[in-house]
Amino acid sequence: MTYLGIDVGTSEVKVILVDDEQDILATGSVKLNLSNPHPLWSEQNPEDWWEATLQAVGIVRASVPYPFSNLQGIGLSGQMHGATLLDKAHKVMRPAILWNDTRAHAECAELEALAPHSRAITGNLAMPGFTAPKLLWLKKNEPAIFEQIDKVLLPKDYIAFRLTDEFTSDMSDAAGTLWLDVAKRDWSDEMLLATGLSRENMPRLIEGNQIAGQLCSSLMRNWGLEHPVMVAGGAGDNAATAIGMGAIAPGNAFLSLGTSGVLFVCNDRFMPNPEQAVHAFCHCLPQRWHQMSVILSAASSLAWAARVTQTPEAGELAQLAETADAAQAPIFLPYLSGERTPHNNAQASGVFFGLRGATERAALAYSVMEGVAFAMADGYQALRSTGTVVTHASFVGGGSRSRFWAELIASATGITLLRHKDGDFGGAYGASRLARLAVTGEMPESVCTMPPVAEEISPNATLRAILPERLARYRRLYTALKPEFSIA
Repeated sequence: MTYLGIDVGTSEVKVILVDDEQDILATGSVKLNLSNPHPLWSEQNPEDWWEATLQAVGIVRASVPYPFSNLQGIGLSGQMHGATLLDKAHKVMRPAILWNDTRAHAECAELEALAPHSRAITGNLAMPGFTAPKLLWLKKNEPAIFEQIDKVLLPKDYIAFRLTDEFTSDMSDAAGTLWLDVAKRDWSDEMLLATGLSRENMPRLIEGNQIAGQLCSSLMRNWGLEHPVMVAGGAGDNAATAIGMGAIAPGNAFLSLGTSGVLFVCNDRFMPNPEQAVHAFCHCLPQRWHQMSVILSAASSLAWAARVTQTPEAGELAQLAETADAAQAPIFLPYLSGERTPHNNAQASGVFFGLRGATERAALAYSVMEGVAFAMADGYQALRSTGTVVTHASFVGGGSRSRFWAELIASATGITLLRHKDGDFGGAYGASRLARLAVTGEMPESVCTMPPVAEEISPNATLRAILPERLARYRRLYTALKPEFSIA
């Protein structure tokens, strides 16, 4: 038997086919375009997601036709928070407003005023990236569209609808809307009412490893399939990655250094800390939750430094950083796109402090990597304030290729980082595991195992002696500069 994992990302749709041994048999990916019609706006056409999905599946099917013919289940992962609006004819009414669209900044305060218990219900601050503030913006600015809304779907759930003709969403993705009562794992009537919506406008809630529906007959014919294929509830992108990494038990964690930086920790109960911009969401498995600290500029900070220093590759800059005198390097605040955890400050900006005429490129490179490590330490501190303790975390994302960066982060946070053998353990892989669980009914612990560990990177004693004083200065600098960030 084989299982298909589909990841609806922001930059591409990726599809993988996995066998009973959890080996990847084939992959296919199709790039997506992003539209920015106005400053702060970020949109995509949901039809583009669908066409890209069909093309990516076609690539996989053409590559391994016989294994594809044994397809038993499909799982979905996707970018969170995007508002996909359907009318009563189930047609998309406008481009989807995405997670990185910040036009609804003012509506966040409005939402929390309309729903005074919102933080207790949702476990999160109202942020413009979430779905509910976007609907308040639409209600004020595009009332004709708002009045025709029949269903609001998240990106992966729109693809699930096209696959099954069913309206469903899993708990992990739904938790990012600000309409979910995260502790009760149910829609919140209070939060829906605050945005002028009701349960009738929402998809049916299921767990990520439950069956959302069957693949529709037209697609079965087009794909040459002769037996029923189940579609699982799936997961938001980070929860799906956690499934791929085997992070399903309390305390299991991964730290991802991509464009942004994420520290994801699995919990057995709802553990919010909205005041420090910690995300507290449902996991995609029953009776499990998770927390995330998120920084907005992680590996992207090093890419920026490579660009402005005219270094061909960020990896070259990472190697150069190892030669710097850490004690003499400037302090870097990595807030190039504002910051989320723990500051929730969209106006924060990047800062080098302590530059001298003798400061060289290696020192700048070190400072940038150290600043990202300090931002992750701040995020972990916010998690610790809820009682969460992490001893080990899988280290993933583009930044994980640098062992030195792993040492910096381990030394700043006190967390031992695990680097895994080469493999694709991202959202699409996790989605394929959820598909298998939905079809077979197996226990998650037997399927969602951690990939082999290639290396454990513990805190470095030399760095541990240097970093505490520099981290304290880093934190004082943010406090001192915070009033200046609000000045245009």
